[in-house]
Amino acid sequence: MKHTTSSVQKIGNSLLVLGCLFAFSYVVRHTLSCLLLAFVLAYLFDPFVKTLENRGIRRIFGILVLYAFLTIVTFFCVIFLFPLLSIRWEMLVRDLPGYVLKFKQMALELKGRFGPAFAAAEWQWLVDYVQAGADRVLAKFGAGIYAAASSVFFNLFNLLLAPILVFFMLFYKKETMEGIIRWLPSSKKEFIIVVGRDINRSIGGFLRGQLIVSAIVALLSTVAMILLDVNHPIFTGIFAGIASIIPFIGVVLATIPPLFFGYAEYQSGIILIQVCAVFAVIYFFEGYVIKPLVFKESMDLNPLVTIIMIMILGELLGFWGVLLAIPITGAIKIYGLHLRLTEESERN
Repeated sequence: MKHTTSSVQKIGNSLLVLGCLFAFSYVVRHTLSCLLLAFVLAYLFDPFVKTLENRGIRRIFGILVLYAFLTIVTFFCVIFLFPLLSIRWEMLVRDLPGYVLKFKQMALELKGRFGPAFAAAEWQWLVDYVQAGADRVLAKFGAGIYAAASSVFFNLFNLLLAPILVFFMLFYKKETMEGIIRWLPSSKKEFIIVVGRDINRSIGGFLRGQLIVSAIVALLSTVAMILLDVNHPIFTGIFAGIASIIPFIGVVLATIPPLFFGYAEYQSGIILIQVCAVFAVIYFFEGYVIKPLVFKESMDLNPLVTIIMIMILGELLGFWGVLLAIPITGAIKIYGLHLRLTEESERN
């Protein structure tokens, strides 16, 4: 009974601390987004610096080599990639109201075709709902552009500050870890170090693996949309790569933009079948070929719990909540597993 009470108390304390962290994260979400950006970049770049360090290059020089390479990549993006994306983005912003108006016109035609002829309340309700939705989208389009423009300042601030934070995270990594270990309570030090190592390996592997998977899915989707001659293939491909982060429902979300653009352009059911077939092949290839090769080990998470965590953290932290929901869920699972093993060892 005593061990059961102790376990319940530890779980309750852990949930309380987790709840406080979530609440604090929501309050400082703008600052936290910058820290998370730097944290993710440091996680991705640390293996490169560590490889140079293992070859006898001092850590500071390894970081400088990394930043020199990133400077070259940034220069290439500014000269070639960003202008291309900027032109494509302007085309998307210019064409989107036309697409919405076209769908609104299609809804009116559908209403005129089926409404008077059959006078079916179900059809009438559906057509009215689609028309009202198109009106809402068109009305909110300008507000969405304004909201996106208002967030440019925070995003620009994050992009300018993140390289500085990444530099210090990489340079002071060893000192920071040693300082954290020194402040750990001696009774829990070994337990926390073991759990921390497992979580670090799990999060690092997931972030690096997911970056590779998303890049491959984005590339395949872009090429497929170009071959199908669907408008705005670059942005539909990028969206598909981002959507691949979300398990199970990511493939559904990824197909929405190309289905929208394809049907608005051709107004044919054939293009819908082609888009669905292409994405079915891409995500089959991703799930059964790419991920088994990229991810060395599976987190083996409950699908329902994973989706709930994505929804909660996405609501709290936006994009970073969606990106980090799976590793955070994996970290909680690892912590719970070690807690249970510790309880069993103490009981025996």
